[in-house]
Amino acid sequence: MIFKKITSLLLLASGLFAMTVNASPVSLDASMQSELQQLSERAPGLNPKALQLGLEAYNKAQEEGLDNQHILTIIDYTKPSTARRLWVLDLNKDSVLLNTYVAHGQNSGYNYANSFSDRPGSLESSLGVFLTESTYQGKHGYSLKLKGLEKGFNDRAEARDIVVHRADYATAQFAQQHGRLGRSWGCFAVSPAVADSLIYTIKNGTLVFAYYPDPTWLSKSHFLS
Repeated sequence: MIFKKITSLLLLASGLFAMTVNASPVSLDASMQSELQQLSERAPGLNPKALQLGLEAYNKAQEEGLDNQHILTIIDYTKPSTARRLWVLDLNKDSVLLNTYVAHGQNSGYNYANSFSDRPGSLESSLGVFLTESTYQGKHGYSLKLKGLEKGFNDRAEARDIVVHRADYATAQFAQQHGRLGRSWGCFAVSPAVADSLIYTIKNGTLVFAYYPDPTWLSKSHFLS
């Protein structure tokens, strides 16, 4: 059932992306129009290309036995830090569980992230597919460990201590005052108001997909080929 839903959503996202980039509209049958309307209502502002590729990556990961909770987190780095660019999707119910702000790495950019690295000490965000692991209490409080699944792009996440954690600089109030969120050392930093619920929802073996149209990553990703 979950694969059928993913295939349907992939087709929907492909059509929606084509509508975004092409001058002429894509012809959709009644069923597809209905699904398009539902997705638009449930995930307003979700980048169609990020959704399409995120679902492709999820499908590949699940074929390899990863994730049995049918939860997918998508971070769209084409959006500024002042936008709610993190989505948590329940693929069983085709619903959005959370849409919130997330900070990027200090050396990845100012308001927009446009530089990515998995090099230790880079203080940059990494792209690709991550698997959530266990939680722990650290210097930022309740936090979530991540395992990077893409060699050369994020597989040093554990060694770099790339985690999900709370930060006062990842709030709407901070963005309003400074014109951007604060920046992490590469971690997925989120508002204290949502951190605990986010971590609780996605912990222990769900997929996180960090997206940016980087041609090298797109062409070499094991999950997108």
